[in-house]
Amino acid sequence: MREATFDVTLPERWGEALVSIPAADTVEVSVRLESVHEGILATGDAHATYVGECGRCLTDISGPVEVEFQELFAYPGGEATDFEVQDDHVDLETLVRDGIVLSLPFQPVCRPDCPGLDPVTGERLADHPVSAPSEALDPRWAALAGLASEPVEEPGDTGRSPQNS
Repeated sequence: MREATFDVTLPERWGEALVSIPAADTVEVSVRLESVHEGILATGDAHATYVGECGRCLTDISGPVEVEFQELFAYPGGEATDFEVQDDHVDLETLVRDGIVLSLPFQPVCRPDCPGLDPVTGERLADHPVSAPSEALDPRWAALAGLASEPVEEPGDTGRSPQNS
């Protein structure tokens, strides 16, 4: 068994959505390699920091991403496997990259209650809170808006008071 901890500088960006791990950033990897009958068992964790934009208000955000992994790197042989030992070495890049990219938030937010952007002005609602949202009246319904302010008559109401009957 061997244990190792090392930092890897990324040659390219990991991730494609609103957040990613930028190129030239480092990923800290801690791994334990154990020799087993079928090959080499790699167990460990990786830590990095993502950067990107909030999915609601588009401000810059960053946060930690941590993944744990365990994979068997099989000795070359008759069976086809996803990971194999190559010249007495194991290549952890694919394993670590897939784990980190799949752990990135799909809809990242700067804070859980982020109100987003105003749909009319495009300003951040957190910076300019609006007390009551103004509802735009559809011009096709404008004629009906006047009817809402008139009093409603009950069925069978003749408009006369009970004293006049």
